[in-house]
Amino acid sequence: MSNLVPVALATELPPGQRKLVFADGKSVVIFNVEGTIYAIENSCPHNGASLASGCLEGTVLRCPAHGLRFNLTTQDGGTSGALRLRRFPVREIGGVLILQTDPDERWSMPRSSDQ
Repeated sequence: MSNLVPVALATELPPGQRKLVFADGKSVVIFNVEGTIYAIENSCPHNGASLASGCLEGTVLRCPAHGLRFNLTTQDGGTSGALRLRRFPVREIGGVLILQTDPDERWSMPRSSDQ
């Protein structure tokens, strides 16, 4: 069964903002890029550095430790193998951002808004 965790009110994350949350034992960074919500694990796949303070240019996030670039809209940064972001499904439902902490499970909550 999917682990669905409310992590923020949608109004807490206007476009251009990010928020670090802890859900189900995971550190996750949630971004609002021009109204689209993205959620990724707060750990660079290269060496585990925190991505929460990385520079964001459009949908491309740069790791603050080593400069690796990751596109939030895809799982990788143009690299292959283990250097892939772990993404989490997130939806706005009733004004609340709901994070699915097990991205391998099928989303089982009814949709009211899919971002």
